[in-house]
Parts: sequence; structure tokens; C-alpha cells
Amino acid sequence: MGPATLYILSYAQHGNLMKLEAISIKRSSTLNEKWVQDQIAEDPSILGLGDLVLKDKERIQQNAGRLDLLLQDPETLKRYEVEIQLGATDESHIIRTIEYWDIERKRYPQYEHAAVIIAEDITSRFLNVIQLFNGTIPLIAMKVTAYKVGDEYALTFVKVLDEMSLGLVDEDEPVAEPTDRAFWETKRGTKKTLQATDSLLTLVKEVEPRASLKYNKHYIGIEVDGTARNFVSFMPRKAHVIMTIRLPKTVETDELLEEAGLETLTYETQWRQYRLRLESGIEEKQKEAILSLVKRASESFGKSA
Repeated sequence: MGPATLYILSYAQHGNLMKLEAISIKRSSTLNEKWVQDQIAEDPSILGLGDLVLKDKERIQQNAGRLDLLLQDPETLKRYEVEIQLGATDESHIIRTIEYWDIERKRYPQYEHAAVIIAEDITSRFLNVIQLFNGTIPLIAMKVTAYKVGDEYALTFVKVLDEMSLGLVDEDEPVAEPTDRAFWETKRGTKKTLQATDSLLTLVKEVEPRASLKYNKHYIGIEVDGTARNFVSFMPRKAHVIMTIRLPKTVETDELLEEAGLETLTYETQWRQYRLRLESGIEEKQKEAILSLVKRASESFGKSA
């Protein structure tokens, strides 16, 4: 059987049909596994697992090799250990994926983890093997297909096996890799959510007038006179901003947030910080609550610095 062929209407071709030809990445002289890895790393959302961010690439596993990709959901903090294989999946691929997942969940038990197997061909035999683990190990199997479109290439990912939810829950803070505002306006958030971040910075400046935004790859921190002072931080998304406030979890703070009607995400125990999901148009009562928490966080941060 020859390669699958699809047709799409190409407006660039004045209404003519453009042929999409499925190709084997493994047998390609142009594409390779690193190319697939780079495409996912550039935009993890192409997997269809949510608005994920890249935590690490080629992550070294002690005595076990390198994990292709480590992805994370910035809202739930759930992590995905991703292994890629060209051609058909095999026993070693399955074992390696599970091994890396197990290493990561033991190193960082405070997060929920899922193992993700990506291959060009997930055969029925190995699908049956994978299903034996599902329910005990949260496994996701995905079929990747590459298409040649003129002189360009495109990838599709189809989930052929979903995980069964398990009650599993890293300790590592995102590496402060510098970037700029344009990166956040186009890659992570939008101009609107960056403007919302500016408004939140205004509240921070009421507590620390010298505060400014420090743009890093995984979060936007606070800088004071050239020194990082992340008693709060921000992660603008496409429709909202996640604001973290570094404070120990207390009943008093929980009640303050609830009374103000602020939406909270999972409390991050490792770094002892609250996480708020904020949209534009924050009410005055909510601003007062945030300002109160920011003030406490700044004072606490100063004592622990």
C-alpha cells in the first residue's frame, strides 16, 4: 500500500488543490527525530494535551540516558515525560518511557506525572502491551505523522491511548532563562494579558516602588535595582494571567482569597506560593486583597532573604 494522500484547498494556489503526502520520518533523508523534538519544544500545544510549556529538553536521567522532553501544564503543574521514536514502537521504547516517568515522579513527587509515548506506528501488539500498564501507570500513546506540503513539512499527532487518572502528585523552580516582552506577547500570552500584567505590577509598585518586570522564559519575575526579588511572579497566558504570591498556606489567607472572589489554582507547596488565575477587570475588593497579600509576601521575602 502506498503512502496516504490527502488534499486541501490552497488559497495561495488560487483555489487549486494542493496534495498533502504522508511520509516516513524514519526513512526520510531530510527529517529526523531531533526535528520532531524541536517542533514539539517550540510549541508543545501541537500535541493536543493542553497549553503546555517546555520544562526541559534532553533531560539527563542518572544511569538511564536522556528524557526527550519534559512538559508541564502551568495551571495544574502536571508534568508529561515525553519519549519519541521514529518508525514503530518497540519494547525498549516502552520500557524507557516508563523508566523515565518513574524517575521523574520519584524525584518530584509533589507533581502529577504522565508518561507519553510518541511513535510513527503504534502496532496493535504493543498497544495491547501498553494497555496492560494503563490504570497502574498513567500512559498516553500518540501516533505522529509527517506530511510534505510543497517544499514544507507538517506534523499531526493523534492520541491512540489515553491515560487513566491516578492520584499522583518537582522541586525544581523554572530556570531563569532571560527573554523579552515580545516573547511573552507572541509565544505565551498576548498584548492584552501583558497589559493586565502591567496593571498587576502597578499594585506591586505600591509596596515596592522600585519594582520592575524581569522577563524569563518560564515566568515573569520581579527585579529591584537589578536584583531578582520574586516575592510575586507572573505567567501571562492567552486569556488570563497566573500570578504567584510567595506566602505560606494559612486558613486566614484562604479565607481572604475566598471572600474577595479570587480564583485560586493548586497551591505550590515546594515553593510555598499561592497561584491566582486573573482576568482583566479586577474588582476593587480583589485589588485590595491582592495588595494585602503582596505586602505580606514582600515583608516575608525580606526576612528570609
